[in-house]
Amino acid sequence: MDDTDRKLVALLRANARLPVATLAKTLGVSRGTVQNRINRLVERGTLQGFTVRLRQEAEVPRIRAIMMIEIEGERTDRILKQLRGHPEVAAVHTTNGRWDMIVELNTDTLEAFDRVLHRIRQIDGISASETSLLLASNPM
Repeated sequence: MDDTDRKLVALLRANARLPVATLAKTLGVSRGTVQNRINRLVERGTLQGFTVRLRQEAEVPRIRAIMMIEIEGERTDRILKQLRGHPEVAAVHTTNGRWDMIVELNTDTLEAFDRVLHRIRQIDGISASETSLLLASNPM
């Protein structure tokens, strides 16, 4: 990606519904150039989609958290498979440092959140965990 691509992506992050003509004018290039760049970014997988952001008040209230997990021994693959079986698990990231995995959790209630924490902590091979509720998110 060059500087024009980075500027284009920044504009689309702010408002993915901007017309190609507006993007072209802002970037100082032709509409065809903007459309070709968008097509190329999509074909390469750099742009993986366009989305909608809802006002927080319009979204269904959710309990969101991240759970850091320490794994005992060589059990990462087995634990990943087990975590994928929990519908409350939105994403799993392997990492380095103090924690081996970071798990993103979403539940509808605190009671459901408590239940999923209990189930995950019971997985054989998880030696320690730390969980933090996500209070607010600031989109980029």
